Amino acid sequence: MLLTGAAGFIGAAVAERLLAGGMRVIGVDNLDPYYSPALKRARLDRVSAAAERTRGRFDFLELDLGDRSAAARVFEAGPFECVIHLAAQAGVRYSIDNPHAYAAANLTGFLHVLEACRRQAESGAGAPPHLVYASSSSVYGASAEPVLAADQPADHPISLYAATKRANELMAHSYTHLYGLPCSGVRFFTVYGPWGRPDMAVWKFTERILRGEPIDVYGGGKMQRGFTYIDDAAEGVVRLAARPPAPDAVPPRSPDRGTGPFRTYNLGSREPVELMRLIKAIEAACGRPANKRFLPMQPGDVVSTAAETSSLEEVTDLVPVTPIEEGVAAFVDWYRDYNDVR
Repeated sequence: MLLTGAAGFIGAAVAERLLAGGMRVIGVDNLDPYYSPALKRARLDRVSAAAERTRGRFDFLELDLGDRSAAARVFEAGPFECVIHLAAQAGVRYSIDNPHAYAAANLTGFLHVLEACRRQAESGAGAPPHLVYASSSSVYGASAEPVLAADQPADHPISLYAATKRANELMAHSYTHLYGLPCSGVRFFTVYGPWGRPDMAVWKFTERILRGEPIDVYGGGKMQRGFTYIDDAAEGVVRLAARPPAPDAVPPRSPDRGTGPFRTYNLGSREPVELMRLIKAIEAACGRPANKRFLPMQPGDVVSTAAETSSLEEVTDLVPVTPIEEGVAAFVDWYRDYNDVR
């Protein structure tokens, strides 16, 4: 199994689950300093410890998939039955000021993975691997639908990050059509939990509340998200990895129909959580109130991202249901331990 973005938030959690099943995992990450590389290395230490406790094996390669020759070398360790591609430049707001980082990681890097998958099949070393890749709920852009379905149009992204993720879906679609590469795109909905990212709202709010600093609440606190606990997200990826799509497995009304073994899934909570409910959950877990500073919505933000997940449930029998209060409490406990804060 090849897993890119292995030091990332979702990637490390996926690695632990794969290792618990006794698999050999080759993990790739460039440890980009977008946020603390120390946190990423701590995740890798946790993954390595998981490998020692199980029948699994974890080999890590530090390299940049935006480097064409480096990406090709990764596949020399194959052939792979499945490639889980989670490596990406994350963050909606960061993409406004740093667009070239997104082109290099999310477009060029993804192309190198697609090409390596194609070459594996054409070399005769093995069948085309099942490519499971990360997309994002942000591809829905300014959709007015209260619940976002995987078969609805997603052609109006409102951030460059979202545009690169939608481009990944279209690139994967073309490789499925041209080369028969089985592809499963996973649109993640605001994943949070222990070992999460410092640029996400749950981390920022927790940090500032515990420090007694004000928090910025955008959009009057009325924005809604289908917050997805990390355990649900990682479990969904692992289950999808074991279930490559077949050409005849696409629902009749889906825009994916007739394109070969290609599917797109929402992976997120069906229950939209208002921002103020999230803040109340963090306040309760921290044991203190937040000093709130209300601000307008930021460029690139969307009002609501609740997930319709029937296709995910059909294929994996997974329904992400962890309540926000439970997940936030687990995150705050982890945050206190990791940062030695009381």
